[in-house]
Amino acid sequence: MLTKRIIPCLDVANGRVVKGTNFVDLRDAGDPVELARIYNEQGADELVFLDITATHEKRDVLKELVSRVASEVFIPFTVGGGIADLDTIRLLLDAGADKVSINSAAVRTPELVTVAGTKYGAQCVVGAIDAKRVSTTASMTDIDSGIAVDAESEFEIYTHGGRRPTGIDAIKWARRLESLGAGELLVTSMDRDGTKVGYDIPLTRRIAESVRIPVIASGGAGSIQDISEVLYIADAALVASLLHYRETTVAEIKANSRLIGHHMR
Repeated sequence: MLTKRIIPCLDVANGRVVKGTNFVDLRDAGDPVELARIYNEQGADELVFLDITATHEKRDVLKELVSRVASEVFIPFTVGGGIADLDTIRLLLDAGADKVSINSAAVRTPELVTVAGTKYGAQCVVGAIDAKRVSTTASMTDIDSGIAVDAESEFEIYTHGGRRPTGIDAIKWARRLESLGAGELLVTSMDRDGTKVGYDIPLTRRIAESVRIPVIASGGAGSIQDISEVLYIADAALVASLLHYRETTVAEIKANSRLIGHHMR
């Protein structure tokens, strides 16, 4: 039986860990190097570092900071944000990352997922999905972008740190990322991000049932129970606010998950 994973997430802006709601209203949550050390000691299964403004600001991910974080952890370490080519992927792997998370570049140049997976192994490539529920009352054409959204879509893909709608159906894109060679998917609900009302179970379930690769659920954890619930569907849970603001620990999350029958490390 595969174990379920608890993965702290470091959303980084201007060198600091931040946390917002629905991808906006960011507030400081601490030093990424210090938090990485804490989560490693608490028994986290993996760690994710997302430079959330790199793509929007058209700059490279913070490689020096990635290297400092990597030096503090002895668990699989994923880095995302501003990754647009193989050279950047190589530099991040050299800096200590074990995996890279690709979102905007995968939409723009899907072949990057395939080439990266072929060169470094599928286990190294995480297909990141930032998805937002399509309004049932609005026109199916996004007013700001003019992009026509798939008429059958319930969830739409966004890029550039949640700033740019694409018109791409999230479920279909999840299948495409798998076919391109992504080793796992990081699925973030923009509607639930930072709200602490629980993960988007319908979104997570639909994607998990549509692919055969592991799915990491992200966005909305407000309690230990929320995490345990989503692990019935997903292979792993990304956690941010609950850990950053000392509302719980990795050990407490795992203990509760074991109580309800999840197999944990």
